[in-house]
Amino acid sequence: MTDLFDILANLSFWVAVLRIATPLILGTLGVLLCERAGVLNLGIEGIMVAGAFTGWLAVYLGAPLWIGVAVAALTGAAFGLLHAFLTVGLALSQHVSGLGITLLATSLSYYGYRVSFPKVTTPPTITPFAEMDWLGIPIVAQQTPLTLLALGLVPLIAYTLYRTPMGLAVRMVGENPQAAEGQGVSVAAVRTGAIVAGSALMGVAGSFLTLSAFNAFFFNMVNGRGWICVALVVFASWRPGKALLGALLFAFFDALQLRLQQSGAAVLPYQMYLMLPYVLSIVALVLVARKASYPQALMKPYRKGER
Repeated sequence: MTDLFDILANLSFWVAVLRIATPLILGTLGVLLCERAGVLNLGIEGIMVAGAFTGWLAVYLGAPLWIGVAVAALTGAAFGLLHAFLTVGLALSQHVSGLGITLLATSLSYYGYRVSFPKVTTPPTITPFAEMDWLGIPIVAQQTPLTLLALGLVPLIAYTLYRTPMGLAVRMVGENPQAAEGQGVSVAAVRTGAIVAGSALMGVAGSFLTLSAFNAFFFNMVNGRGWICVALVVFASWRPGKALLGALLFAFFDALQLRLQQSGAAVLPYQMYLMLPYVLSIVALVLVARKASYPQALMKPYRKGER
């Protein structure tokens, strides 16, 4: 118990929590935008891999770090446009399209890495974003600008969804596309825009791993974070503020299991500690999901003029 209190009292622990949460915040906001418009995007895992690779490759080739982030966002947007074409334009299965996007984006990224570095055994490195020591705020000062971007996007997206006509249109097409069409809203355009914007955020979430958390690209670095983001949206009841809370909660459990293993006080096999954040997150998800109010048109293809 003393070790646990020591861990929680350590500032570096909370720094790690916020760092682990950052890609989850960005990815969860991306999924939330897509699903608020009525489209499930299971391509997030692959889009994060693609964003991590293309953003890192751009910087490795000499581009500034923020250009790398922009490249990752454009990569995500491109895959989002493909997903929108398949699910909105052709009204195909959102599950199948999303999984196909994940396989395509992941495979292309790994192939691109092998082609770019055919004889490299150790991943090449870059100089990542520096910590914001100038900020002078504990915990946040030891983060990078991408964490500040993720935190800033939470109120921005919440305001957009609930206080602007554009946000109202997104929520309308996710709840009742027929009513939205009756009000002159283009369901296809709004859904496509939401998917592209959400996928761009997924790409940025991936770029955080290579441009901020680490300084290289390696296989399996996303490690299921995309699927966690999909679950966190349900936990958050499709609300940006609760999405931030869910990402921080998962990051807390993840950072805690790492510290428990490192403390030397672990009395259980290490596999049990690896399971800890997922098990506790599943419990939290089950407790919250029963009362979750999901978008009524989610995963339902819409064809203009149909009733």
